[in-house]
Amino acid sequence: MLLRISLGLVFFWFGVLKFFPGISVAQNLATHTISVLTFGLMPPAVSLPLLATWECAIGLGLLTGRFLRLTLLLLLAQMAGTFLPLLFFQRETFNVFPLVPTLEGQYIIKNLVLVSAGLVIGAASRGGRIIYDPGALAVAERLQSLRGRYRRRFHRDP
Repeated sequence: MLLRISLGLVFFWFGVLKFFPGISVAQNLATHTISVLTFGLMPPAVSLPLLATWECAIGLGLLTGRFLRLTLLLLLAQMAGTFLPLLFFQRETFNVFPLVPTLEGQYIIKNLVLVSAGLVIGAASRGGRIIYDPGALAVAERLQSLRGRYRRRFHRDP
């Protein structure tokens, strides 16, 4: 839950910043990327508020925990778009490709952590658990089996 809330705060915060032109450091790169993706059909005056709304929706979805599946789909789609400048605009994202990213490149690369967090939240929301020790996993599976047997026999949770 802490991961979901903190990721929600980050998305909501960064989304709100995009509603105010000139504040977000990623604004120009984001609008330029969207312009390339839409073949110039979407001007920055439209794409920036749309992106801001998208990020705020992701943030609110994560903060509330409602519509989590849709929220995570929006997150992964948005994150896929954020990596495109690394391919489209290598001069703006790398001083020396592929080893020395610019500040904008670093800003994009750190999104790997956000994608990973989204995947963990998605797995956990569907009942997945993170268990490192194989012995603990075997015990957990055995307890899960016993719990199921108990529920079938007594028609209630232990």
